[in-house]
Amino acid sequence: MQEAKLITIISNGKKIVLSTNTILYILMIEKIAEIHVSGGNIYKTRMTLGKLEEKLGGGFIKIHRGCIVSAMAIHDITDKINLSNGESLIYTLRKKNQIIEQLLSKQESMIRSFGRDNTPATAEEYRRHYSGFDALPFAFTDIEMIFNEERQAVDWIFRYANPALAKLEKIPLERLVDSSFSRLFSNMDSKWLRSYERATLFGEILEIMDYSPEIDTYLKVICFPTFKGHCGCILFNISEIKLAQSSHDAQKTLVFYLGKQLNIDSEAL
Repeated sequence: MQEAKLITIISNGKKIVLSTNTILYILMIEKIAEIHVSGGNIYKTRMTLGKLEEKLGGGFIKIHRGCIVSAMAIHDITDKINLSNGESLIYTLRKKNQIIEQLLSKQESMIRSFGRDNTPATAEEYRRHYSGFDALPFAFTDIEMIFNEERQAVDWIFRYANPALAKLEKIPLERLVDSSFSRLFSNMDSKWLRSYERATLFGEILEIMDYSPEIDTYLKVICFPTFKGHCGCILFNISEIKLAQSSHDAQKTLVFYLGKQLNIDSEAL
């Protein structure tokens, strides 16, 4: 992730401190700035876009006169600006090439900043770091994202995998480690990339429930940031999970959870 700055705004009469790493985009509605952050929250403040740009620093791109977007949040640019969280924004089409050039420059700088820091350098160092995960009854892996020349996430490399992951993927452990996903699975489905990219770049903890055509299995995946440029993934075969409800509170919790995931008011369920 890029170096975070903290900015202070007044929203709803309250002082709010935001990290620039959590801001996806800012949209001006007349004289009100709507600040959209990861996780779905929107903060409204009476501040000009120019003043906010000064506070935010160089990690943002103006896509039209009333909107700036975090370069880190952009997944790709087509006829719209497509964000890693699934949202799409309109932009000034005649400035497409200029916006793409800015994006490439800013994302290149961001990816260079990943560095190694305390990241393990060898497979043996990864094994030592994650030794406590070897005997877990569920699959776990640490993956390093691969970005192309356009700075888009296009693949990942398994830097650590436990025996449970090898069993789930139906591939020997020694073949998994240090191999890219596309090398192991020629039928790679790119739908996983956007979520892993979000976890890697924004530090989000995300849950994915989807079908994996690569291993013909319905999966529940929880991904989260680990080292710079990496994310960790916990994977479950959904057919092997049994739901235990032990109280009325458990039922209420499930209703709340489903409502939150589907953006439905839990009282309506």
